[in-house]
Amino acid sequence: MAHPRVWDASGHTSEFIDPLVDDLKTNKRYRADHLLEENGVNAEKLTIDEMDKKIKELGLKSPEGNPFSDVRRFNLMLETKMGAVEETAVTTFLRPEEAQSMFINYKNVLQSLSPKVPFGIAQIGKAFRNEITPRDYIYRLREFEIMEFEYFIHPESPWEAYFDNFLLEQKDWLSKIGVDTSKLSALEHPETARAHYSRKTVDLEFEYPFGIKELTGLAHRGDFDLKRHQEFSGESMEMLNDATGEKFIPHVIEPTISVERAILALLCSSYREEGEGDNVRVYLKFPPAVAPYKVCVSPLLKNKPELVSYARVVFGELKKEFGWVAWDDNGNIGKRYRRQDEIGTPWCIVVDFDTLIDDSVTIRDRDTGEQVRIKKENVSAYIKERMN
Repeated sequence: MAHPRVWDASGHTSEFIDPLVDDLKTNKRYRADHLLEENGVNAEKLTIDEMDKKIKELGLKSPEGNPFSDVRRFNLMLETKMGAVEETAVTTFLRPEEAQSMFINYKNVLQSLSPKVPFGIAQIGKAFRNEITPRDYIYRLREFEIMEFEYFIHPESPWEAYFDNFLLEQKDWLSKIGVDTSKLSALEHPETARAHYSRKTVDLEFEYPFGIKELTGLAHRGDFDLKRHQEFSGESMEMLNDATGEKFIPHVIEPTISVERAILALLCSSYREEGEGDNVRVYLKFPPAVAPYKVCVSPLLKNKPELVSYARVVFGELKKEFGWVAWDDNGNIGKRYRRQDEIGTPWCIVVDFDTLIDDSVTIRDRDTGEQVRIKKENVSAYIKERMN
């Protein structure tokens, strides 16, 4: 939470809105832009009045068949109160983004670190939005985790180069975590669809099962935020160029991404099905670097103490090396393989009776199903080589 004047300064109090319609009989609320999109209309570029006109032209009704109210502006921020006594409590909002947390600490950063432009401040944390219709699993939520980065540059610097580079960085990062980049597309917002602070906005959209939707955002915020906070606080937000004596308020390039949306894009990119009928194998083809477990260790039989004891040694050694190592001795080996496939574990290691003779174990690859015998002392190197 922040002082309510922060949200007045940022423009969120007056500008952070969604188009809303009510069912005139049931009083249920719906997003006007979602209703239009469901009927084949691209509402992204439409104003509130244009949406209202379009809904009336199409004669759209609520799911219950009732007429809608006029399209209204609905504030997306979640309101709350700060104070022990209701009569004197201050009305404020849960933050809808991370950015303002960084802008109101910008002066502290200048005074404590004395950075030179360009420099950045990054933050990850919870954000909250008063979504009318949360939907699509974890895509649209009222409470979510967001990563934002405010990159401060000189107002006369070639901001287009910074902007384009960040767009490439976003694509590269998504590729590294395993998102299918062939399902990514860039969408530049027209002036009518940009946020109130934005001079240029480009989203990377992903082809989810429920449609092509925003995954990352990239905005040139100019000096809007710092100037507004300077105006509302009375505190100078200028930087000083020691060499020239010039004072200036930096401009800001902002890459941002929702953690949940990135996870969902990764899940969609990694999901695989092989086989037919009752013999379908489902697995998640995660890159090893982001797989929840890197390897699973199993004794062939859990009622054979000598196998369990040996497997525990292997498990302990790999646990020290890689950290995220699973232990599974429940059910037969085939079921264990399927279980680990479904959570995306890249390799399964089985200790069997031959292990007790020659100190070798079976390593099975998640993606190919192939199995090889490896000496116990070489297992760690085998996994490291393939992780890299």
